[in-house]
Order: sequence, then structure tokens, then C-alpha cells
Amino acid sequence: MEGFLILAALIVLLILRTPIAVAAALSGILLLLVKDLMPLTFAPLVAYQSLDSFTLLAVPFFILAGQLMAAGGISKQILKLADELLGSMPGGYALTTVLASVLFAGLSGTGPGCVAAIGAIMIPAMVSQNYERNFAAAVTASAGCLAVLVPPSTPMVVYGIVTDTSIGRLFLAGFMPGILTALAIMATAFWISYKHGWAGTKQRGTFKDVCRCLWDAKWALMVPAIILGGIYGGIFTPTESAAVACLYSLLVGLFVYKEYSIKELPKILAEGAQTIIPIMFIIAMAIFFCQVITIMGIPMQMANALKTLSSNPLILMLTINIFLLIVGMFMETIAAIVLLSPILIPLVLQIGIDPVHFGAIMVVNLAIGFLSPPLGVNLFVASSIGKVSSEAIAKASIPFMISMLFVLFLVIVFPQISLFLPNLYYGV
Repeated sequence: MEGFLILAALIVLLILRTPIAVAAALSGILLLLVKDLMPLTFAPLVAYQSLDSFTLLAVPFFILAGQLMAAGGISKQILKLADELLGSMPGGYALTTVLASVLFAGLSGTGPGCVAAIGAIMIPAMVSQNYERNFAAAVTASAGCLAVLVPPSTPMVVYGIVTDTSIGRLFLAGFMPGILTALAIMATAFWISYKHGWAGTKQRGTFKDVCRCLWDAKWALMVPAIILGGIYGGIFTPTESAAVACLYSLLVGLFVYKEYSIKELPKILAEGAQTIIPIMFIIAMAIFFCQVITIMGIPMQMANALKTLSSNPLILMLTINIFLLIVGMFMETIAAIVLLSPILIPLVLQIGIDPVHFGAIMVVNLAIGFLSPPLGVNLFVASSIGKVSSEAIAKASIPFMISMLFVLFLVIVFPQISLFLPNLYYGV
């Protein structure tokens, strides 16, 4: 009964367009009032303690690092390299956009940030080469979904914190799904471009040209090497790696690429804070909500209720994923992970699903939500940059969504796609 009460309250508040953080807080407080288990001071206490976490510091640090990288000209060097590798093929600019997003994903960890950094350059470039504006914005929005799959991924960090799962294993689990998703988006972009006759814009680059671009982009490409090499080499933790990424991005932007000066830093930091503060507020309120429902035993009750639908693990996983696809249409990714992971984890453990595998499934699933109206944030960012309606971008994104759903199905059915690298590195 309590589970239905709190979920009904949450759904009603979301339908009334209440901010997600406020809806989670009010739903949790309502349950406290109804059950009278503990004082209302439990709410601010849990919210405060939830943010007093060393591991959680990785989230604002990675977001800020992405902000510094975008402002520091790192995305331009990545785009030059991607263009040299793929620019001569049919749909060269579209393929360049996807490859650049893969490389930038290893720097930023956030979907909208990736769309903004890459799209600001590539959408106008594609339009100037007679690509349809809707397609240009759609391929950029779709490629931005890769930022939450290719490590370091902010949603992966949050999932690891909420479910007490190794963040290092989760980062490795995102590699293969991320690469498969990138290839699926590239194949779709190539097919659409070939059909419309959007040819490459240049002669195929020589080995010397590629090496020159690699050298020019060395400072940008060192970021994921430092982050992931440091984590898996045992030099520092994911949180420390995020802080190192911030410092490195700052130094490269100031003294190597010289895209901004010290005087411009306050503005860049303020823009980063505008992204970080709402996310941290959502996390704090969502963790309070999760604490309340966990104390009430609601996750286990709901897991048992869902298990009665079918005893087949594959059927249950497909049911959960349909639910997550619907949730992704209306809820921000990090909020969905914090709110739903504690509810779903007991069920997936009961049916023998590895929590690392489920983390990869959940992030791939919710990444598709970046393209799903009415809340698809990548659509709105691409709309702003491309000067085209989000509805038109959503329609043009349908082929890309289909290809991403195919990858999601593969990840569900073949667990080794996400578990091979974690098991190889850490051992089974």
C-alpha cells in the first residue's frame, strides 16, 4: 500500500510539472507524515549527508572538466582529427560528428555538453555543405548520447554510488556498448547520407596528414588516457581522476591552446556551476526519497510484485526496459538512476542479473531518453544550436533511435558485451 501511495504521489507531481527534485522530496515527506516513523528533520539531515561524500565529488568535477575542455578549444582539435579520418567518405561531416563525439565523450561525460561542444561547430558546417538542417541536428543529438556510455560517464558514477557498485567496473562495462552504439549511429548516418548524395568534402587524408592531426590533438587525447590510466593503474580513485582532469583541462586551455584567459575563468566557472547545482540538488533529494522507501521495504515489495509477472529473466528484463524507455521520455537521466536503481536492483539480483551488466543496460536505455520527446535534453540543445524545432529533430532522429534500440537489445541478450572487459581486468 505504501509503495502505491508514494509512487502515485510522485507521478501526480511530475504530471503537474513539479521539478523532479521537489517531487521526490515531497513524496518522501508525505510517506514520513503518513507512517509517522521519524521526524521531518530526517529529510534535511539525509539530504545534507548524501552530499557529504568523497565519491560523489566526481560528479561536479567531471562536469566542470567538460566545461573547461569545451571552452579551452579541445573540441576543435578532436574535430580536426575526426575530419581527417572520415571526412572523405559519403556523409563525411556526419561521420566526423559521431567520431568526434566518441572522443569528446571520454572528456566530458555529459550528453548535453557533448552536443553543445561538437554541435556548435559541426551543425553549421553540415548545413553549409547542403546537408538537411534537421538531419545535421539529429545526428549531433544522437551522437551526444555516447557521452554517458563512453567512460568517464557521470550517470555511471551516480549509479555506482547509489547501488554500491564498482565505478571502475562500470566504466569498463560502458566501453563495448558505447562503441557498438557509435557504429550503429555511424552506419545509419552513412546510409542516409549515401541515399541523399551527401558526399565527402575532401580528398582522403594521407598517413602523414593523419599523424599531423594526431600530434596536434595530443593534449586533448591525453585526457582520457590520464583519467582511465590513472584509475586502472591504481594511481588514483575515480574522484581524484576527475579533479586531475579539471586541473589538466585548466592548464591546457590557459597555456597550451590559449582559448581563454584567467579573466574569463569566473564566467566559465559560473556556467559550470549553473549545470552542477541543479544536478546535485536532484541527487540530494532523490537519495532522501530512496532512503525513505528503503526503510519501508518498498523496493523488495515491488521487486516481488514484478517477479509475479513472469519467472523468465529475459521477459522480466524486457519488461523493465520498456518501463525505463517510458521513464526516459519524462525524467532526467541522473534523477531516474537515483530514484529507480534502489527499486529495481533487488529484482535484477533475484533473477541473477549482474549489477554491473544492469548498470550498462540502464545507462544505454536512459541514453535513448536524450532523444525522446517531450524531455529529450539533447533535442533542445541541438534545436538551439541548429535553429530548428525540437519536434523536427525528434522526427529526423527516429532512424538513429531504432539503431540504438537494436544495440540495447544486443546488450540485454548478450551480457558479455558489457561484462567482458570488467571480467577480463578484474577477474570473475
